This record gives sequence, C-alpha cells and structure tokens, in this order.
Amino acid sequence: MQKTSALNPRKKILLDLAERKSFPAAEFHCTTKYFGENTFNEQNMRERLPKETYEKLLATIKKGEKLDMNIANTVAHAMKEWALSKGVSHYTHWFQPQTGLTAEKHDAFLEIDNGIPVERFRGNQLVQGEPDASSFPSGGSRTTFEARGYTMWDPSSPAFIVEGPRGGILCIPSVFISYTGEALDKKTPLLRSMGAINRAALRLLHLFGNTTATRVVTTIGTEQEYFLIDKAFYNLRPDLQHTGRTLIGAHPPNGQQLDDHYFGAIKERVLAFMQDAERELYKLGVPAKTRHNEVAPHQFEIVPIYGEANVAADRNQLTMELLKKIGNRYGLAVLLHEKPFTKVNGSGKHNNWSMEDSDGNNLLDPGDTPEQNVQFLVFLVAILRAVHNYGDLLRMSIASAGNDHRLGANEAPPAIISVFLGERLNKILDAIKEGQAAAATDEQIIDLGLANLPSILRDHTDRNRTSPFAFTGQKFEFRAVGSSASVSLPNTILNAAVAESISLLADEIEGALQRGAELKDAALQILQKYIRETEPVRFEGNNYSDDWAREAERRNLPNIKRTAAALRAFVEKKNMHMLIRQGVFTEHEIIARYNTKLEQYITSLQIEADTFCNLIETRVLPAAIDYQEQLLNVVSLMQAVQSSLADAALNHEKALLGQINSSIAELITGCGAIRHAVEKAEAIEALPEKAEQLSDTIVDLLAKVRGPADALECLVPDDLWPLPKYSEMLYVI
Repeated sequence: MQKTSALNPRKKILLDLAERKSFPAAEFHCTTKYFGENTFNEQNMRERLPKETYEKLLATIKKGEKLDMNIANTVAHAMKEWALSKGVSHYTHWFQPQTGLTAEKHDAFLEIDNGIPVERFRGNQLVQGEPDASSFPSGGSRTTFEARGYTMWDPSSPAFIVEGPRGGILCIPSVFISYTGEALDKKTPLLRSMGAINRAALRLLHLFGNTTATRVVTTIGTEQEYFLIDKAFYNLRPDLQHTGRTLIGAHPPNGQQLDDHYFGAIKERVLAFMQDAERELYKLGVPAKTRHNEVAPHQFEIVPIYGEANVAADRNQLTMELLKKIGNRYGLAVLLHEKPFTKVNGSGKHNNWSMEDSDGNNLLDPGDTPEQNVQFLVFLVAILRAVHNYGDLLRMSIASAGNDHRLGANEAPPAIISVFLGERLNKILDAIKEGQAAAATDEQIIDLGLANLPSILRDHTDRNRTSPFAFTGQKFEFRAVGSSASVSLPNTILNAAVAESISLLADEIEGALQRGAELKDAALQILQKYIRETEPVRFEGNNYSDDWAREAERRNLPNIKRTAAALRAFVEKKNMHMLIRQGVFTEHEIIARYNTKLEQYITSLQIEADTFCNLIETRVLPAAIDYQEQLLNVVSLMQAVQSSLADAALNHEKALLGQINSSIAELITGCGAIRHAVEKAEAIEALPEKAEQLSDTIVDLLAKVRGPADALECLVPDDLWPLPKYSEMLYVI
C-alpha cells in the first residue's frame, strides 16, 4: 500500500480534509457590547476631547465644514492616548492608491527626548504624512526623481485599530496627493464628487422650499461576493496565486445545475469563518448585516448596512482585507476575482446608491404617491439623464480584465448600461411624457389564502436581476461593479454625472420660475422634455437576451464588451468636460488615470499569458507525457497478444493515445502562439494600441488553448494529474 507521504499532493490534501476535526464553539458576545470598540468613534471623541474641540471636529464630520487646524494637536493626543490604552505602538496613514488595494507605512509613537523614551503623536503627524509617490501607479504623474507625495487625514472616516499578532496599529483614513496637489488615490475624487452632489442637490431642494437641509450626501451599500476554497488547494494552483482565476480546469459533472447552493445551509467550517470575520468587522464599526450562500458552489456573500459613500468605500476595502486575513486562520483562500472558475457564476459587488439630506430624508424615496412627489421625480429623471448621457463612462468605471469575463455571461448584467424602473414608475413617466396626469396606483396585497399566514403588501417594483442599474425602492442598484474592485471610481463617476444633471434641471426650473411659471408646472414641463430624451436608456425586459442587444443597438446604446475599448470613454471630450466642470478631476488627472488603467489591463493580460504557458509546460505537459509513455508501453505489449479481445482493447488504447498526442501537440502550438502574441504586443509603444492588441489576441487564445488542457484533465489518470480539480476545489471544504 502506498504511504501518505508518497501520494499525489492532491490526494494528501483530500485525506487531510477527511480527517479534519470539528471547530470548537466560540464564546458568544452580544454584538452591541463591542461594536466599534476599535474605532475612534463619536463616543470616544466625546469622552476624550474637550467639549469645544469635540464640537468643532463633529462639525467637520457631520456638516462637511473645513477642519480647524488649531484642534489638530488636541485630537492627535487624545487619539494616541486611546490607542495606547488598547495596546497600540504604531500609527499609519491608511490610503487607497490606484492599485485598488490599500497602502500603509507604520511609524512608532516612540521618540527619544534627551535620552528618555517617550510616546508622542503631534497634530501635524495626524494631519499629514509623506509616502513615496513614485512607487505607486500614477500614469506618469510621478517619477523616481519626483517622488514626493502627501497623505492627508480624512476626518469624515473614523480612525481605527487593526489588531496584529504582537499589538495593534492605529490606522488613519487619508487621501493621497502629489507634491503639486494632484490626486493620486481613489478617495480624493470620490470626496470631490460628493461635494458636487451636495452643491447641486441642495440647490434643487431649496427650489422646492426645503430650508432646513444643510447637506446632501450619497450613500452606498455594497453586496460583496466571494469564493472560498481550501488553502492547500490554492497553494497547488499557480494560476489562482498569480492571476486570481483558474486558467485551466475541466468542468465537473455537477456545477450549479441543481440550484441547490443558493441560500443553502452554510457548512460548519465556512460558518465559523464567517462568524469570526463578522466579529472582527464589528470591532471596526463595519455593520455587517447579511451572510448567505450564493449561486455557485463555495460562493458566498456578505452585506453591510449602507453608509456615507466615502466611509462605505473604506469599509468595503476593510471587509475584503479582513476576509482574506480571517480566511488564513481557517486554512481557507478567499477568492475575490470576478470569474475564478469558468462555467459557474462569477462574483460581483452590487453597489446600492442613494442620496440623503442632513434631516435624514432619503431623496430617492418615492413615498406612497410618487405621481404627486414632483421633487422625487426631478431627482429620478436627473439620474436617468446621467445614465443616458454617460453610460459609456459608467461602463468605463467598472472595466477590468476580470470583470470582462463576467459581464454579459447570463449570470451578470451585460456591458450595455440601461435602467430598470419597474411598472409603476414607468407608467408615471409615460403619463408625464404624454402630458397626462399621472394616475395613482393602488397598493396591491398578496394573500396566500392560508389562515395562519399574514397577507403582505406587494412592492412597487419587481426585481429585474438582469439589469445593470435597477431602481429597487429607495435606491438604485448598480450591479455591474466587479467583486475585486474598489467602489470609489464607480461612485465617483455616478456622483459627478448625477450632479451635472441635477444642476442642469435646476437651471431650467430656475429660468422658468424667473419667467413667472408655477414651480410644479415648470418642473413637469421640464420633466416631459427629459423623459422623452432619456427613454432609450429605460428597459424593463431580459437584459441577457440577444434581442436586447439588437434593440440596444437600435437605441444607440453602447455595448462595449472589453476593457481596452471601454477605457476610451475616460478621455472622450464630452466626458472629460463634465468631470472637469464638476470639479472631480483635472484634465491631467484624467489622462494619468486613463494611462494607469491601461497599464493595469496590459499587465493583467501579460501575467495571465505567462502564467498559462508556465502552467502548461511545467505541470500539464509533464503529466500528459508520463501518461503518453505509459500508453505507449501498453500498446507495445498488447500488440504482442493475438486475440479479438486484445484487438478491441488495443484499438481503444490507440485511440486514447491519439487523443493524448493531439492534445499535447495543440498545447505546444498554442503556447507558442500565445508567446508570439505577447511579443508582438510588447513591440507596440502606445498604450491604447498595445491594450487593443492584447485584448484582440490573448483573451481569445487563452480561452481556446485551455481546451486541450481541460481535455487532458479528463484523460490523464487521477494519480498523475498534479493540479486540484474543480470537483475538489468547489465541493471539498
């Protein structure tokens, strides 16, 4: 009998998993007792700051007022004392460069004062840091000899403590700018876009007689999807390690056809991981609300309660980081790639977007009678205009090599950006368009006819899961965002486009009022015009269908399927003008970001190509050649045997050998073609052309050449195959 140590590594993993013990029950603590204990929240501020300092800082956080630099030293000292009381020795300015990840440099509170060690944290250290700007993606904004950059504290997002194995780190959410003041991060433009929304929306509210609201913010809630596989399997898959997705792998007999994973019972190991992750998130003030199994095997989702856009974006970055960190404790790899496994559903991040004023009113709440809520209708039509006029820019904002594999794959929205409103709102808009009074729609009751169950009110809109941008009651759900992406850019673009449209409608309403029109009459007349103009972007049907793709073309809606083409929208004149007018980007910042996104796309495809060829040549072909040698020996022996039975078996072995030979030859040829395509692209200097070249060749070649590798997986004996299979990664945990 073979010893465990001599087993194929895959087999050893399976044996180890079979012998794994149950997870001990953790001690339960009421969430509210420790929620936010690792954040410098309002309670800590109130307890540790002088009243005047607390009120000034709160005005900055709640009202968006400029930070009074005179309070910085007091706040820094209080923050340090709180951090020291929790075992913290270092602090960092925590920011979001254009990598899509977060960045941090740890500095100790320790200083030496006349030979005596002391712990200090000054106001200038809280407010400003200085990382090397040339070492982050900048699209050419910073070079090695122009390395200076600054991080600056964002007081609107609470400082927090990340617990390490030997003490904590005080993390100060920050923006990241260059020496010349250009934004080098994802948060600065988001904050600018929130300012644009605030200015435009307040102006419109004032036109409608609202005199109490002093601020409008955008809110988002992110539905984060991810896969879990055993870390031991992950460590045997170089493609997952280097690209985030499996570049080869035969589909198992049972993928997701039985529809038995969605909302199914959560396995013990996974549930323990989820509960631990939630506990850490709660300490950081992240209000995780929902957890469940998703559609694909070993796919899951975590959903927080919504929050202000910049804070929610920070929380989503924290969530992704913590999922990976806690996964390691449980021997699990958390896969955030949009399509880690072919032929099963990929992962997205539904971005639930709305607007809220300082009085706590949701500006996208239609109320019980939306047909009479003219203010709501103006905001609604402004959003329709934003999506209609800047759909290509929204498509750009969610473009990535990973998301290209997911969009339009009958599991996620297509690359065509359209809006779903639901039957009730569509009827109201159609009535206004025709100059008719919008009729009220009675609430409808669902009665199951069962005596022991209550009747319920039916929602005003159904849920169209195929729509990329759907109204879902009091918010819009932007469903095309990729699971691994930062939500900052999509929300920056959405905020800017909506702010421009609100400003335009406010201009026209103001003009009509100055000419003596009544507010309601003026608003309805202007709405009528823009409802007609934006009608092409409204679609209530199946976004997955080929009929919709043809209809979208007739409506002149862009259908941009790949990132290389989608990124061009960033530098289209109309889009640049809008972003610059709204004060969200400068022209130089747009061009720099465009170049950065091109570089990232190019690099992603080059890494995939190199990883694929290396995987084929060092793992797949050696296993296939070993089996080829075995078959040759079998055929040679069988040819010496003369019988009809032996002839039948010989023919079978020869046919099998022919399949192996053919697949090996195809892989060798295919890898050569991939390497040639990469070399050809590398000779192109211009980034847009290089990206297009790789998009037109590498993406299709990788999909084609994996075919014979997947075929070999089904032919080569299990003991010889070196890579964990889909049937193992997606079903054994």
